[in-house]
Amino acid sequence: MTHLIETPRPVTPKRPFLLRRGPMENIATVLIAVGFLMLFQPFLLVLYTYSLVTLLAGTVMFIIVSKFPE
Repeated sequence: MTHLIETPRPVTPKRPFLLRRGPMENIATVLIAVGFLMLFQPFLLVLYTYSLVTLLAGTVMFIIVSKFPE
């Protein structure tokens, strides 16, 4: 008769929210979408003024976050 002994898996600590890839990619994507909407809205000049900065921030954030581990 054979008894199988299960070895316990090492407990990996959960990463903080800001260091997880999935949620941060979603935030970066939303930031890109907001920048795009700011760029093409015809009402407020201040939104148009900061649209490129918002798009660039979202893009850079997405590039950095895509390097995070799963």
